[in-house]
Amino acid sequence: MVRWSALLAAALLLGACTGGTGSDRVPTAEPGVPVATQLDEELRDELLAMAEQDQGERTSGAPLTDEQRTDRLREIVDEHGWPTYDLVGQEGEDAAWLIAQHSDLDPDFQAEALELLRAAVADGQASPGNLAYLEDRVRAGRGEPQLYGTQTGCTRKGTPAQPEIEDPEGLDERREAAGLPPYERYLRTMTRVCGQG
Repeated sequence: MVRWSALLAAALLLGACTGGTGSDRVPTAEPGVPVATQLDEELRDELLAMAEQDQGERTSGAPLTDEQRTDRLREIVDEHGWPTYDLVGQEGEDAAWLIAQHSDLDPDFQAEALELLRAAVADGQASPGNLAYLEDRVRAGRGEPQLYGTQTGCTRKGTPAQPEIEDPEGLDERREAAGLPPYERYLRTMTRVCGQG
């Protein structure tokens, strides 16, 4: 089982390398036609509070309420689609990803969120790094090889478990395209995290 401290460290690593805020882009409905958009600060704040609760539960050992957060994210997605940069900013999009990442009790919703996130990334409205993590999370839940090697837990010996990787020769190229550090550097960081117990 993956230790939550390892996931938190991975999320912090991810946050440092996922790139721009998306606030400097002008959204378009079709090429060359600008669309007026406005940040939904109330929704962003709600997502940030949900993510803070998620991390607080994981770091304090409190009972996890992932199911409630999943249900609320599902309602948000039903109403708005994936929470994009233009809708909730980079921090809000990151928070939505974190909730989807921890929606393991509802793998169908997690897979739906993955497809919505994939489309948002293609539109430049979400983090490619978040997509890489959720892609691997869904694959790991299905027992499939990972594409990016992001779902690396800690063994009982305090070392990182190395998951099965699809096309290992192309791993670092895929990671670089997603804004993630090389896999060996990631494993060194995970070695430190796992060694801390």
